[in-house]
Amino acid sequence: MNREKLIAAVKEQMPERRWLHTLGVMETSVILAKRFGGDTEKADLAAILHDYCKYWPVQEQAKIIRDNALPQDLLQFDKELWHSHAGAFIAKSQFGIVDEEVLDAIRYHTSGREAMTLLDKIVCLADYMEPGRDFPSVDRIRELAEISLEQALIAGFDSTIAFLLAKGKRIYPLTILTRNDLIQQIKT
Repeated sequence: MNREKLIAAVKEQMPERRWLHTLGVMETSVILAKRFGGDTEKADLAAILHDYCKYWPVQEQAKIIRDNALPQDLLQFDKELWHSHAGAFIAKSQFGIVDEEVLDAIRYHTSGREAMTLLDKIVCLADYMEPGRDFPSVDRIRELAEISLEQALIAGFDSTIAFLLAKGKRIYPLTILTRNDLIQQIKT
């Protein structure tokens, strides 16, 4: 499927506000890819699809996870995590995306993972800091993104973890492992 058709397919199934966010993630992913030596085409593609399933009914997202050997532990945590794995599955099965690096960037843009690839980091960080984002630490994340993907991502994960703690929510263990791994990367 060509880029224009893919964009049309994504845009038609999400609210305008989420589409504007997706446009921001697309733009920011390309900027970050250029800044840090990433593949701009892969960054753009993963960004286009990163929230594809975000507004699907949660029952449908859960069914995709249950029926397709996706990480079952996701279902024990906040439904905000589900769309990334469901979206990567749909990107492959419905849109024919076979590049595992792109699929992983979609799959891990909410939780992160240990040993994130450059593309994983770019899409995850772009999702945190695209121009439409407005939360207390976003300006600091943007400043850090000028010099270090890892430092900016740590700040992003810190913000997410603090938010979840303040709301009394459970924290997906992979997010903690990701943060710890990023700290270790900076140290070495």
